[in-house]
Amino acid sequence: MLPTREEAEQLLREAERCNPGPWGNHSRVTAQCAERIAKECGGLDSDKAYILGLLHDIGRKFGVRHLGHVSDGYSYMMSLGYDEAAKICLTHSFNNQTTDVYIGKFDTTGEELKMIRDALKTVVMDDYDKLVQLCDSIAGADGVLDIEERMDDVRRRYGFYPQEKWDKNLQLKKYFEKKTGKDIYSVVGKGGQ
Repeated sequence: MLPTREEAEQLLREAERCNPGPWGNHSRVTAQCAERIAKECGGLDSDKAYILGLLHDIGRKFGVRHLGHVSDGYSYMMSLGYDEAAKICLTHSFNNQTTDVYIGKFDTTGEELKMIRDALKTVVMDDYDKLVQLCDSIAGADGVLDIEERMDDVRRRYGFYPQEKWDKNLQLKKYFEKKTGKDIYSVVGKGGQ
């Protein structure tokens, strides 16, 4: 189940009041990219893609956390009955379905980490998960970024970027370029295209 577009936008505004920061605009850019790509793909609902993109980082509502924002978002969306949004909160950070190449601090409790790992073992990723992972990797707070520039930025901030994750992000870009038959940057309007 998902909130409506308007409800999702309200959830994000409320979350930003609790923890202001660039993550809110990053979420909006992710949502806009997901919506545009979904419109170009057969079989994807662009409204659903927008909502999922908008809520992927909603766990940031609860403060500055790294891995903790995943469990916070997942638990928060489940508490509201939004299981599809909860799934995206979980999967957006793990394009290979494991915490092994997570970039950032493991700032979860043992219980939270177990929940994340257990859920990742059983979740079945679909094109919405893949789409939000791609859009998360090209969305900056001020607009669309080149995927490799964004990954380089993350590498500079955290000191590393696992090659496996880097390669998977590039595979996701190619996957959606094949599905749309277009360059992803032209689909999302990067550089005024």
